[in-house]
Amino acid sequence: MYRIFKTRPANQRGVTLVELLVSVAIIGILAPVLNLLIIHIQDVNASSSNQMVAIKQIEKAIYWISMDTQMAQIIQTDAGDSGFPLSLSWVGWDNTTTDITYTVQDNELLRSRSINGNPPVVTVAAQYVNEDSESTNCTYNGKSLAFTITVSTGGYKPANETRTCIIMPKSQ
Repeated sequence: MYRIFKTRPANQRGVTLVELLVSVAIIGILAPVLNLLIIHIQDVNASSSNQMVAIKQIEKAIYWISMDTQMAQIIQTDAGDSGFPLSLSWVGWDNTTTDITYTVQDNELLRSRSINGNPPVVTVAAQYVNEDSESTNCTYNGKSLAFTITVSTGGYKPANETRTCIIMPKSQ
């Protein structure tokens, strides 16, 4: 006859109560430590990710404004505190007239590009841009364009980044 239950040899014992209590105590000590470690890793990851998003948005804004400013033959800024809208225009080698206007609206730096007077194509040059004139502004002194931008990401572990750059137009 086949036995479903096998009998245990006489020299083999089960887990003692002391062993069980020791293992529960070790798990009780390690579990909160591991939990805190996981929470810390999540915090660092969120903070780092938001910081990188802010830096990348600033890099995008500086890239587009630098490229357009270096091409510009005419540079005009608003006389107000922020210097926006920033208007740039030039005539290309093929007599194509390009007009670019940068505005800050709804926490976005918008780039409006019109060629030969056609309706403009609007793209987002950067997101999460602070709209106040103290943190995001531009000034043109006839020789160089000074551009300051501040980006603030929201959510869990928000990040703030500010950069200032001075751009020299090639045509000047």
